[in-house]
Amino acid sequence: MTQPTSPDKTQDLGRHAFASTLDAFKTAAGKDGQFFSLPKLAEQFPSVNRLPVSIRIVLESVLRNCDGRKVTAEHVAQLAQWQPTAPRKDEIPFIVSRVVLQDFTGVPLLVDLAAMRSAAQRLGHEPRKIEPLVPVDLVVDHSIMVDHYGTPDALDLNMKLEFHRNRERYEFMKWGMQAFDTFGVVPPGFGIVHQVNLEYLAPGVHRGKNGVYYPDTLVGTDSHTTMINGIGVVGWGVGGIEAEAAMLGQPVYFLTPDVVGFELTGELREGVTATDLVLTVTEMLRQAKVVGKFVEFFGEGTRSLSLPDRATIGNMAPEYGATMGFFPVDEKTLDYFRGTGRSQEAIEALESYFRAQGLFGVPKSGDIEYSQVVRLDLANVTPSLAGPKRPQDRIELDNVCRQFTSLFSKSMGEGGFNQPAELLKTRHHVRHGEADNKPPREMPPTPLGAPRFLEEMENNKPNRKVMHDEAASATALPPQEADFSIGNGDVLIAAITSCTNTSNPSVLLAAGLLAKKAVEAGLTVQPHIKTSLAPGSRVVTEYLTQTGLMPYLEKLGFALAGYGCTTCIGNSGDLAPEINDAITRNDLVCAAVLSGNRNFEARIHPNIKANFLASPPLVVAYAIAGTMLRDLATECLGRGHDGREVHLRDIWPKAEEIHALMHYAMNGQAFRENYARIKTEPGKLWESIQGVAGEVYSWPQSTYIAEPPYFDDFALENVAKSSINMPTEGKKGSESVQGARIMALFGDSITTDHISPAGSIKDSSPAGRWLTEHGVARLDFNSYGSRRGHHEVMMRGTFANVRIKNLMIPPLADGSREEGGYTLFQGEGPQRGERMSIFDAAMGYIAQGATTVVFAGEEYGTGSSRDWAAKGTQLLGIKAVVAKSFERIHRSNLVGMGVLPLQFRGNDSWQTLGLKGDELIDIEADAQLTPQSEALLRIRRADGSVVQEVALTLRIDTPIEVDYYRAGGILPYVLRQLLTQ
Repeated sequence: MTQPTSPDKTQDLGRHAFASTLDAFKTAAGKDGQFFSLPKLAEQFPSVNRLPVSIRIVLESVLRNCDGRKVTAEHVAQLAQWQPTAPRKDEIPFIVSRVVLQDFTGVPLLVDLAAMRSAAQRLGHEPRKIEPLVPVDLVVDHSIMVDHYGTPDALDLNMKLEFHRNRERYEFMKWGMQAFDTFGVVPPGFGIVHQVNLEYLAPGVHRGKNGVYYPDTLVGTDSHTTMINGIGVVGWGVGGIEAEAAMLGQPVYFLTPDVVGFELTGELREGVTATDLVLTVTEMLRQAKVVGKFVEFFGEGTRSLSLPDRATIGNMAPEYGATMGFFPVDEKTLDYFRGTGRSQEAIEALESYFRAQGLFGVPKSGDIEYSQVVRLDLANVTPSLAGPKRPQDRIELDNVCRQFTSLFSKSMGEGGFNQPAELLKTRHHVRHGEADNKPPREMPPTPLGAPRFLEEMENNKPNRKVMHDEAASATALPPQEADFSIGNGDVLIAAITSCTNTSNPSVLLAAGLLAKKAVEAGLTVQPHIKTSLAPGSRVVTEYLTQTGLMPYLEKLGFALAGYGCTTCIGNSGDLAPEINDAITRNDLVCAAVLSGNRNFEARIHPNIKANFLASPPLVVAYAIAGTMLRDLATECLGRGHDGREVHLRDIWPKAEEIHALMHYAMNGQAFRENYARIKTEPGKLWESIQGVAGEVYSWPQSTYIAEPPYFDDFALENVAKSSINMPTEGKKGSESVQGARIMALFGDSITTDHISPAGSIKDSSPAGRWLTEHGVARLDFNSYGSRRGHHEVMMRGTFANVRIKNLMIPPLADGSREEGGYTLFQGEGPQRGERMSIFDAAMGYIAQGATTVVFAGEEYGTGSSRDWAAKGTQLLGIKAVVAKSFERIHRSNLVGMGVLPLQFRGNDSWQTLGLKGDELIDIEADAQLTPQSEALLRIRRADGSVVQEVALTLRIDTPIEVDYYRAGGILPYVLRQLLTQ
């Protein structure tokens, strides 16, 4: 963990615009502290006392950092007078206390920092001018894959493979640790970033070098950073582009938000879990359209929720579309700090500070004015799953079978699978060695067994031949599975995975208790179902072991497979070739059930079409059932001893059983000992990694890390040219696109998973061909996520998702749409009209000097905060994206990379305009790029004749985004500032 430093350390408190608000307070231990007092500010602005708690915490940052330059007195006054339903035109300059990164998004951010230092050196400047100004912590959690599962050595083998695949990345991280003073790394094997953040990194309050206390606030490069909202921390996920600016001293700029109050009343019923609650909240808030808004929980039901329950709800903010899902600090927060081993001094400082600010405690109904209020009686929550394609599509447990059956034969447009109803219950035999099309694979299913812990791993540097032999030898099905059948609705992946729920001991203990009762009843899980346990913290396995529940989970196949983001991010590993072949040959709709937060198409596994989110105990239950075609509310789960029917209700744990074990999970000493090992015992595999030294990275030849081209033509003078300008005669505006080709026509809900490279790399793909050309063996391709530090790989994987549909391509004979990252090339020459990959088409357009644009429908860019969704778009030469609506983070990232986002108005869409894809596109924006001003879309035929014109809204939303865009993006803007200050 990096040491806290104050972001306002150079601030002259005596000349502060609101110096009169500087006040003193005493901690519970009697220590003196200073703080910028919101109660004193309320003497000037009485409305402060009724502001939402989350707004007041942001206001404290604006107040404390008011320097008359980046943050002005006008900014303080505007936010202090926040009105619940006022028009949102003012931008807030929010300076955060720290930044957290996960390794998939953190490595490209470190690459950009290294590239900035290289650019500074080339220009004759001191490279150390590029240094994070706030603490930055990177948690390595996204590189572990469930290659092996259910064996005594699954964790051991998975981590050895992880280090083998990622050695170059980890060497680069080691360079970053020694090159930057405020950059820390939590090594692999400790847990997922969100849980490590909750349990260890979050200090509650900071004390700056100037003696001023201030609340913990942050941004993170994972959209589920919002899990930290559960302990009263204001923070959310941003792209790496924005996070990089934040760590280099730039405020995070955002429009003053609406704040939706969510009042919880009552109590959860027996048998209902926190997961059921969060799926209900997600469904309700999606319907309430809270995209881009703060959500703040209040009321008696909120006060009754445990901290882990709150964190579970906060985690899912991206799924319900909010910027945050915030819970105020109260006694439950203090209890959690004690239970996770925080020092008494830190707990006292947290309580005393928030009481002094008047921010301690969950508000009651009527205490605060919200933009709107949503209400839920906890007693109305029922056991639920969500799916099969979106996290907001909640299904009550007793309706899952009927819903799957209905969707099986519904059209794709209705969210279905477009399959003949008579095929629903058809079975297909799978036999060992009978795969007609064995795909290249790295991952084997392996026999069931028990885990070995990280401390038992040998200090061996992975050997390339050994790794290949291990992967090759494990491609066969287990002997006992040489002959079985699979069919539609079969569960083939069941994963208790790290995000969302493994901060919550109640649901993990419930899973363990259910497993115990199931084993005692004689229930089993079919060995070909890929079961895994990948918790978010080592503490989880400790309390599952201490309670005696781990052996029962292992018996059902849920042995420890790794600590980190696995199945939910697509690191589920492959299925057996025979299973893959049976699925693809028979076009089966098989299922995955996981305890994560994302279930978008092709995310979990490219051959698994139906993906369901569920609580950990329901994950275990569906693994036992083995199918989605059984009503677990009424039908038997399976047959146990003597063929006796066992129902879910027979083995579902009672609340008092779970509560009796909770003290094992909140053991402060266990948390302290665990996280002390980050420095004292980081693991022999990590200790074996050696990085290069020096202030400036030497950029050794690598297919994982490369210097990006963002600063190739960088100059200190800001020429302020638009990145969309084309030298066209007779141009009417200074900010315009002329004669652009259409790269793609997309429908609704194109996620960042569709846009950004993610998952495995096919050898036939542009990225796979590039790796092969550079001497990388197929088994060493790894994943796109692991190669995010190399732009040549990533730009080839942009828009390459196997489930994306470019509607420019005509329908197939049966009326369905082809899936995959393809387009019709509309450039000059003999290839005109030819179907090809989007990457190959992009290179063709760039070679011809042609500009390209993308059209899309509603919610373009939903999902994880993937900066490569914007970086890849820019590197492919796409200059503008025109959509019905944008998700918050991706729109911001497009601007940050110099790509113009524009939004259709009213009922307009590319469909109503009749676009086919062979048109020429002109876009004329306001020469001043006035935020959210009108732009003109002109559609022309190939001969130049105008077909029609329509007004668009420019989705550059704030004045600072205008500056970023004119500078060519946020990275050159920040670099220019740092080198000229």
